[in-house]
Amino acid sequence: MESGRPRVLYVSDLAYQARGRRYCDEDIYLTARLRGRFDLAICHPLDARALMHGFDAVVVRNSGPVLHYRDEYDAFRSAATETGVRVFTELTGNGDMAGKQYLLDLYAQGHPVIPTVDRLEDVGRLPDTDVYVAKPKFGADSAGLVVVARGDLPGLDFTDLLVQPRIDFEYEVSFYFIDHEFQYALYAPRPQQRWELETYQPDTDDLAFAQRFIDWNSVEHGIQRVDACRARDGALLLVELEDLNPYLSLDRVDPATRDRFVEALTAALLRLVARP
Repeated sequence: MESGRPRVLYVSDLAYQARGRRYCDEDIYLTARLRGRFDLAICHPLDARALMHGFDAVVVRNSGPVLHYRDEYDAFRSAATETGVRVFTELTGNGDMAGKQYLLDLYAQGHPVIPTVDRLEDVGRLPDTDVYVAKPKFGADSAGLVVVARGDLPGLDFTDLLVQPRIDFEYEVSFYFIDHEFQYALYAPRPQQRWELETYQPDTDDLAFAQRFIDWNSVEHGIQRVDACRARDGALLLVELEDLNPYLSLDRVDPATRDRFVEALTAALLRLVARP
């Protein structure tokens, strides 16, 4: 019997093992809350393309790094775009869902991002340092990331690879958005414990920093996380713009903030399915 409620396909790899986090707990919590307003089913990312046409919206959440299933992910994107399936977050993003080319582009345009190049001959454009970080353009969750000395850079295969100086920073901070609305911020006061997060109270300049990247991105409907680091000179630098499947660390916020986030997520999904 039809319920008349919107039907949502929630995409998650519940078995994915992440360092310092349990992705599945977050998705179990969110799906339990969303079932109050939606008819909802959970599926693995490799099953999304086959199942998505029976739903009003597909919510891509903790689906793991697409580096591990690139061909299947590209096929899902193509099929969803061709058939007009509503995906949350929208597949129009220029951030991590399209790879990390945006870091190169934003750095070249003078935005406050960690200096980034993708060719050995451009390493001279980076700040002088003895240690660099190299990571795949389509990586996530530190998959494929390596730390290399300056003398080892010529031995790297720069195909689909980014290189950045290893930044000496005070802390990392993340700003969480639904559609274009700020929800909350968390930070890691101890740099060696990235996922030991605490509540962060952003000031006006912090919010303006994060909002500039949300406004730059081509996403109207979805969840985005702006990851930044606080350099020793006090400036914020963009680390990543997570617009595909950002982990939300909802277990690190207070119950009232968590409730507001669920309410905002519910409202955003209802707006998406009501879109002509």
